[in-house]
Amino acid sequence: MNKEGSNSRLENINIDAPENSVNTDKIHIAKLNGLNITNSKIRTGDDCISFGKRSMNIYIERVSCGPGHGFNIGSLGKFPNEEPLEGMFLKNFTVTEAVNGVRFKSWPNSHLGIVRDIRFEDIIINNEKDPMIIDGEYSLKKHTRYKGAPSKVKFTNVSFRRIRGTSSSKVAVKLICSADIPCENVEVANINFRFNEEPANSRCTNAKTKVTRQNVLGGCVA
Repeated sequence: MNKEGSNSRLENINIDAPENSVNTDKIHIAKLNGLNITNSKIRTGDDCISFGKRSMNIYIERVSCGPGHGFNIGSLGKFPNEEPLEGMFLKNFTVTEAVNGVRFKSWPNSHLGIVRDIRFEDIIINNEKDPMIIDGEYSLKKHTRYKGAPSKVKFTNVSFRRIRGTSSSKVAVKLICSADIPCENVEVANINFRFNEEPANSRCTNAKTKVTRQNVLGGCVA
């Protein structure tokens, strides 16, 4: 979905692709104001749902994802004059046996960009390598021109609440933001990830976090 629109709705959909299928984003949202996705199941080899520039007023609830690459916002900052991504609420969903759970991606050495007013709540994430991540250093080997300088995408007013599950890596939560434009007002509340039956760790770089409830994690957001 990559067109102008408002008050669109997707309900009770079932999308299935093989786990090893390449570049099979199932739903991509950009340049869209107003969308509800509810009561749906997505299996794929790439992103279950991805969000690009000028995604606004998006509401997603009761969606299961996996396998695949989870829920991805970005990658952002690749092009000049990208319009903001804002006003998104994702709640009550599960991600199982995927590469990521919920992930933000912005290019290092990027153009200016804005991501704000994003909420994730009541989420179960099972056996992901990166269950919860803001990646301000995202790059691929073929895009070497993006390496070596901080991202210029601004993340502000992002909240992660009541998120739990298991991680296949020790560091389950990564908040890696730009040295030039740090993330601001990132709320982390009631986060509980386990790695090999023990509390997983977290890593924060250039992220101004607000811990409002006890989190079952080691590291920067304990």
